[in-house]
Amino acid sequence: MRYLFITIFAILLFVMFTFAQKKYPNAAESVPSVTGYMQGFPPDTAFAISARDGSFFKFPALRYSVVHMREFMPTINVPRGNMVPVSHFDYELDDEIDSLTFLPTGGDRKVTWRESLDLNYTDGIIVLHKGKVVYEKYFAELTPERVHAVMSVTKSFTGLLAAALYAEGKLDPAKLVRDYVPELAASGFGDARVRQLMDMTTALKYSEDYSDPMAEVWDFSAAGNPMISHSGGIDGYYKYLETVQKSGEHGNVFGYRTVNADALGWVLARITGKSVSQLLTEYIWSRMGMEQDAYYQVDALGVPFAGGGLNASLRDLARVGEMLRNNGMWRGERILSIGAVEDILHGGNRQAFACSEQAKTLKGWSYRNMWWITNNSHHAYMARGVHGQAIYIDPVASMVIVRLASTYLSSNILIDPLSLPAYEAVAEYLMLKGGD
Repeated sequence: MRYLFITIFAILLFVMFTFAQKKYPNAAESVPSVTGYMQGFPPDTAFAISARDGSFFKFPALRYSVVHMREFMPTINVPRGNMVPVSHFDYELDDEIDSLTFLPTGGDRKVTWRESLDLNYTDGIIVLHKGKVVYEKYFAELTPERVHAVMSVTKSFTGLLAAALYAEGKLDPAKLVRDYVPELAASGFGDARVRQLMDMTTALKYSEDYSDPMAEVWDFSAAGNPMISHSGGIDGYYKYLETVQKSGEHGNVFGYRTVNADALGWVLARITGKSVSQLLTEYIWSRMGMEQDAYYQVDALGVPFAGGGLNASLRDLARVGEMLRNNGMWRGERILSIGAVEDILHGGNRQAFACSEQAKTLKGWSYRNMWWITNNSHHAYMARGVHGQAIYIDPVASMVIVRLASTYLSSNILIDPLSLPAYEAVAEYLMLKGGD
């Protein structure tokens, strides 16, 4: 029997993710200062939102909550620490970027870079070229001092930690998941290789189709939601993972499933005795001169959501992207081993990816250590999250772009046609300008 039926939380998300014909307010109309959501203190009850009924994750209220998740859900800190001073960026802002034009994928009219930001409900965006900030803007609720939910970009940080432990010889990707987490032996994860978790080529009976109210993603969301009662049900991310069943043979097809990231987070915890929040602090956040603490959303048992719960500032995410562009180095200090970065750049199984749903729009791409590998001529790779979150690293153009957003629908299918060609246009412009 399915877990308790569909929760109120799941129903609200289902309504939001269905592709019904509906007119949504545009970027300017949907900002909280216009809609009135959570404005003033205490906010008017007609414009108050909550995690208990799921209204905090419903557009356009989402445009407020993505910058205020800690006010709605329990969290655990990822401190920047006090041993390393803030490592400030140098700036060479270029206003010409706003007027760059590109043709959206499948489009028949060019748009400007600046127009694309509104069309994608951008909350903040930063562009680095050769380590210097050439573009930085904030919209809606985001400011330089605030953090933003990065959604599934979180997975790429989990993958980074796994790659780091692999490079150190502490993680063996060839081992079975059950070797590290015996509690998963009877689940669909049990006979999967850890590498198959890292690259999402597990074969699981688990759907992440948000348009299907019976998809397993809703059970997973309910299990991890600390705001609802779990009496007689499955309480917490880890307990849910034990129930996931196998469907097919591991290793043959790329299948994007958030549960892989949380299972990988459990593996890392077993190897180190530390949560992903602790590991991220120790490996990266306390060592790079970050401006802000980050934080993870947690379930009712305090387990960080390794598949989508990270919240961080725009500039700090850019620091991570620039560190990776420099093969693990940051301001003269090695943060990640060259082996960890090279394992990402190696790319994933293209044949397995070509068999996936994602290959219909991301032709020629692959997936490695929970990073999306474009395999384009610039060898670009990226972290991606629903509602428009992205870290885009272009080694050939010496460019890093971080974009945070709160679009009205989650799917990157709606976002990519305006974002990916825009990133490529900026890369070409910077290369020509810089003489690369």
